[in-house]
Amino acid sequence: MTEGRTVTVDPHLHTVASYDGHATPERLLDAAERAGLDAVVVTDHDTVEGARVAKTLAADRDVVVVVGCEVSTADGHLLAIGVHDAPEPGRPLPTTARAVRDRGGLAVVPHPFQRSRHGARADAIEAVDGIEVHNAHALLNIRNGQARSFAARRGYAMFGGSDAHRAGTVGLATTAVTLPPETDLTSESLVGAMRDGDTTAVGRRTSTWQYVSKLFANARYRTLSLV
Repeated sequence: MTEGRTVTVDPHLHTVASYDGHATPERLLDAAERAGLDAVVVTDHDTVEGARVAKTLAADRDVVVVVGCEVSTADGHLLAIGVHDAPEPGRPLPTTARAVRDRGGLAVVPHPFQRSRHGARADAIEAVDGIEVHNAHALLNIRNGQARSFAARRGYAMFGGSDAHRAGTVGLATTAVTLPPETDLTSESLVGAMRDGDTTAVGRRTSTWQYVSKLFANARYRTLSLV
């Protein structure tokens, strides 16, 4: 039996279209090429504008771009992968996940159980396609381990993502995706393979300095939002 091609994708990335993002779409693609990635999913907070720009810029590059976003649901964040428009925020996570899947997209829970980062609780996770079990932005890796155990018990596909908000951390954690035999790498074929669960989470974690810097940045954004 002919084995399919395995490609490397970072499915959790942010550009300046996110309120806390610092990488332009062009710099993000430059970083993806340096990291040797085959594909990326741009998942800005509640918008697909950064992803659309990146997809246009990638027309002359070797990196495939999938349009997505990180949706702020009532129960925590949810990655909507392979959607044309940003789903409405503020709805329950299962409702949002079903809407994403009805649109042909993929619903993946990022950094679950990390409440300080809007991670969903276990009892809120329903109707999704996969779980991010390796988020690079983790200091002790405890939550990643819990996420992996949860995904294994529930039979969810496992994903790894850098959750990069700066170009320097693109590709720290990734997902290895196996495409069917004789299948070209496109955004559609990639989403289809991820939906079939042909995924493996791989990668490293950010440094302590990067973790602490992001922690302080998040605290600052939360403070400013209250002003």
